[in-house]
Amino acid sequence: MYLYNLTLQKGTGVTHAVHGNFSGGKQQEVLLSRGKSLELLRPDSNTGKVHTLLSTEIFGCIRALMAFRLTGGTKDYIVVGSDSGRIVILEYNAAKNALEKVHQETFGKSGCRRIVPGQYFAIDPKGRAVMIGAVEKQKLAYIMNRDTQARLTISSPLEAHKSNTLTYHMVGVDVGFDNPMFACLEIDYEEADMDPSGDAAQRTQQTLTFYELDLGLNHVVRKYSEPLEEHANFLVSVPGGNDGPSGVLICSENYLTYKNLGDQHDIRCPIPRRRNDLDDPERGMIFICSATHRTKSMYFFLLQTEQGDIFKITLETDDDVVSEIKLKYFDTVPPATAMCVLKTGFLFVASEFGNHYLYQIAHLGDDDDEPEFSSAMPLEEGETFFFAPRALKNLVLVDELPSFAPIITSQVADLANEDTPQLYVLCGRGPRSTLRVLRHGLEVSEMAVSELPGNPNAVWTVKKRADDEFDAYIIVSFVNATLVLSIGETVEEVTDSGFLGTTPTLCCAALGDDALVQVYPDGIRHIRSDKRVNEWKAPGKKSITKCAVNQRQVVITLSGRELVYFEMDPTGELNEYTERSEMPAEIMCMALGTVPEGEQRSWFLAVGLADNTVRILSLDPNNCLTPCSMQALPSPAESLCLVEMGHTESTTQGALDDDAPAPRSGNNKGTIYLNIGLSNGVLLRTVLDPVSGDLADTRTRYLGSRPVKLFRIKMQGAEAVLAMSSRTWLSYYHQNRFHLTPLSYETLEYASGFSSEQCSEGIVAISTNTLRILALEKLGAVFNQVAFPLQYTPRTFVIHPDTGRMLIAETDHNAYTEDTKSARKEQMAEEMRSAAGDEERELAREMANAFINEVLPEDVFSSPKAGLGLWASQIRCLDAMHGQTMFSVPLTQNEAIMSMAMLKFSIAADGRYYLAVGIAKDLQLNPRISQGGCIDIYKIDPTCSSLEFMHRTEIDEIPGALCGFQGRLLAGCGRMLRIYDFGKKKMLRKCENKHIPYQIVNIQAMGHRVYVSDVQESVFFIRYRRAENQLIIFADDTHPRWVTATTLLDYDTIAIADKFGNLSIQRLPHSVTDDVDEDPTGTKSLWDRGLLSGASQKSENICSFHVGEIIMSLQKATLIPGGSEALIYATLSGTVGAFVPFTSREDYDFFQHLEMHMRNENPPLCGRDHLSYRSSYYPVKNVLDGDLCEQYLSIEAAKQKSIAGDMFRTPNQICKKLEDIRTRYAF
Repeated sequence: MYLYNLTLQKGTGVTHAVHGNFSGGKQQEVLLSRGKSLELLRPDSNTGKVHTLLSTEIFGCIRALMAFRLTGGTKDYIVVGSDSGRIVILEYNAAKNALEKVHQETFGKSGCRRIVPGQYFAIDPKGRAVMIGAVEKQKLAYIMNRDTQARLTISSPLEAHKSNTLTYHMVGVDVGFDNPMFACLEIDYEEADMDPSGDAAQRTQQTLTFYELDLGLNHVVRKYSEPLEEHANFLVSVPGGNDGPSGVLICSENYLTYKNLGDQHDIRCPIPRRRNDLDDPERGMIFICSATHRTKSMYFFLLQTEQGDIFKITLETDDDVVSEIKLKYFDTVPPATAMCVLKTGFLFVASEFGNHYLYQIAHLGDDDDEPEFSSAMPLEEGETFFFAPRALKNLVLVDELPSFAPIITSQVADLANEDTPQLYVLCGRGPRSTLRVLRHGLEVSEMAVSELPGNPNAVWTVKKRADDEFDAYIIVSFVNATLVLSIGETVEEVTDSGFLGTTPTLCCAALGDDALVQVYPDGIRHIRSDKRVNEWKAPGKKSITKCAVNQRQVVITLSGRELVYFEMDPTGELNEYTERSEMPAEIMCMALGTVPEGEQRSWFLAVGLADNTVRILSLDPNNCLTPCSMQALPSPAESLCLVEMGHTESTTQGALDDDAPAPRSGNNKGTIYLNIGLSNGVLLRTVLDPVSGDLADTRTRYLGSRPVKLFRIKMQGAEAVLAMSSRTWLSYYHQNRFHLTPLSYETLEYASGFSSEQCSEGIVAISTNTLRILALEKLGAVFNQVAFPLQYTPRTFVIHPDTGRMLIAETDHNAYTEDTKSARKEQMAEEMRSAAGDEERELAREMANAFINEVLPEDVFSSPKAGLGLWASQIRCLDAMHGQTMFSVPLTQNEAIMSMAMLKFSIAADGRYYLAVGIAKDLQLNPRISQGGCIDIYKIDPTCSSLEFMHRTEIDEIPGALCGFQGRLLAGCGRMLRIYDFGKKKMLRKCENKHIPYQIVNIQAMGHRVYVSDVQESVFFIRYRRAENQLIIFADDTHPRWVTATTLLDYDTIAIADKFGNLSIQRLPHSVTDDVDEDPTGTKSLWDRGLLSGASQKSENICSFHVGEIIMSLQKATLIPGGSEALIYATLSGTVGAFVPFTSREDYDFFQHLEMHMRNENPPLCGRDHLSYRSSYYPVKNVLDGDLCEQYLSIEAAKQKSIAGDMFRTPNQICKKLEDIRTRYAF
């Protein structure tokens, strides 16, 4: 078995976010680390929409990310710490739209090791030095400088190591232009390590240590160290030099402290808590992330607590000595891993879980009536301030980036009966959890829909002048009339446009600088800007059947075969070319390309004929309408479209940035493609040679059951093609790659590009009797999603086969059930009433009632943290088509659903489905102890509209996995594998196997075999012998694997994903037999019991691959209609991918050689060796990396040619192979 790894949806979780001017313009950009890829975003300062400039895989694990700017520089560089053992400095090249490596310095071994630096970064605010630190012992400092050509240089590393020291965080201290200084949170564990009693460990204090980099001596000194009262989790650098007092803010449990060297004394302020919070009062409060905003005149900090509350922090100074810290409640947003305050007035919030948000900072919160807390306010030790959370006041949400992270589990199914399967994904945590239904397609925003008086057959938009920014008219053609609508603030009908309204229109367009042309069955109408009209009438009884128009040329067909060509002369007149051309068959369709800049005409005309051919005719005046080339087609052409695509090294840049440099000469010439829509629903894309007119390199894609109609539109400033069949598709070029993606919208019949003030790049389309104006904003997206909210963290789900409804198990740790929450509120309200004196009793009663009635939406304000060992669970039945919850079954407090299975019991005569739910009672995670568990059985109504509780079976262990097996229930109770049968009062235990070593986490069954996954010892292959009623282990794995997900590929083969991001496929060799005996009495001699206390037979590892993210679900499924089966996976970080099997050895050899060349020619961006990364835990075996192979599409043309030459292919052949393997299995 040979597999090819394809990423369908890149990871959406964010681990780091930094902002700066990476492109060198005045625009602010945000760079995200998504674990193993980097993504550059640009928020549009006018609309607030976030545009993705580029996304690139780095084939490594990003551990730290910072932005810095050299003193006096105009652009920011990026420094990346990864598992490569190297420090890498990157620069964004706007012309190429790519991140380029400026420096790469090796300092240690690869991998995420505790003593190899890369986990922490600290940058000197003036960009002169960077310190890179490990979790333990090692710290290195590098000096940044410029050479004579103003290029960035980096020094040799300067060591600042200290043995027996753990580092928690580090920042660069702003000291102006003095020697760079870095502050670190450290713990010295030497004494604790030597003390066997553990007393020293209890006494160990965290220290704040300052390191100074002496630029004169080229040396790092440990300047000052001071023990801290509380354990801190991170530091915030305070502006210094001429901008502020310098020093650091220390964020620790319940307190915020300011420290600095010199005469400055410590300033300490408690972290405010929510008033009347249901949280455990003993629970400490910490800040989890921060953002600093500084201008020439002021600065402030935004710090966020783990509940999501943001506080604005300011420092009061007296002669550069800080006198007090002031805190003010700002707003509440979802807890974040990183926040960035942009100079354009936006706040970017990269959420820990769920979607990421861009907010506009509407107010700074200085003038409102929110109380301000200060370190100068008198408080007793241990007391704190209180505030009341509220809805957003200072922030305004302007855009949202969808994120699936964390994906808990997923399943591919076609519950909507759409032919194309949907992906049902459980993701999120706590009250922000969702079920997301993912469909392959682009999200469409509906700007306007209006009914028309009849069913139109075509629509176009035109500008009055060629240099106008927006369209002036929408022209709608009916069977016997033409309607002209003007575009303004509203769309209204006009009668004086010059268009003939009493006839259908075949085509209309802007002609020359300021004229319009209308082609209708009886002639051509040329409308000048002063409303003068020139008409050309079709001769005799002939009528115009087809036409093609661009800015300077018009081609028509008379009565099916005769071609007539018109061209515009310098005076603006439309002149007919003297000779006409008769084609050998009836003309079905025609296409003209746009006139290239600086040229008089488009040089070629494409004509589709009824004899299943498409022909290219020259439009050169010397040999006009003479054939250049021809291509045979499998069926007649329905529509043709000539476009120039892939011509920019800066498409996205130019479209979004007014200050973007013009593409360099020679690089902005694109390739001309002839798109051919066939009557059988197939789209062909062929390259047209711009000199000879030859056709070559044809790509094929099936779009739908209807004939394909093609329309040229504009997307991101470049040409794109809209292809309409039974589904509408968009072919466009985005981030150096071609995309052909369906639109998640109803079927359209005709379309044209649309541009107005409200929608600069839209589509106007017709569907039955409606006119629709649509916008596509999320180009590059793979999935269009619909999200349905859940209450608790989802754990697993099953689909009812008869109705397609989903039964979802939701369980949250550290949470209250609704009943407990209400009881706790009543208790707190009663305490308020009883604590009040006689005079305040009425006020206390009102406050208590207000508190009971107050409802803060938990998806915004987070759910209260109940305390460790407290669980809340429920079973929810959801109609995934409409997102409607049919019913829910809440469980009592401290019952946690651990597993769930749907099955039919053979002993039950009703043939109904039953739901088995595995529940743990009073579970504590660390150390793992519980009061046992139980298995609840529910009978499912045939319409899945209710659950009937049957009975509960108490067991002594936690039921970690359940599975239906031959009309019975297989249960993994702790490490015991048991078979239960259905009983009247409870489940009846029939059989048991005690030989699984630790804990069963997953059970699969097929035939007489059971495949049991242990939490850390991989998969055990078990045979059930019905005659003896025994479960016998007959084979197991040779390696320990910490299993997260498994799926069966066939009777002998299973795919296994583990906690370290690996996928392996195990297969039983032909020599293995499952007909083995077991010795239940224990009398067999010890040395006969198998290999190293395992099974006597072993499975073979046939595939191994390191994905780099924890795979949470595996499924063998098809993703496209008529496609082949693939192994679909979803990871915790939000990645969706597929392992697709090679069908021939020839294909495998081809991609193996391509992967080898790409490793040499295009090594990973952050310095990690690709082969070593994919073999992080086990050597990569029989799996090729499609992500690396597909980078071939975006590398320089010279490298493409070099690799293709080494493989005895052309670059086009390699690109076609890459496209083919993707479209055969996925999208």
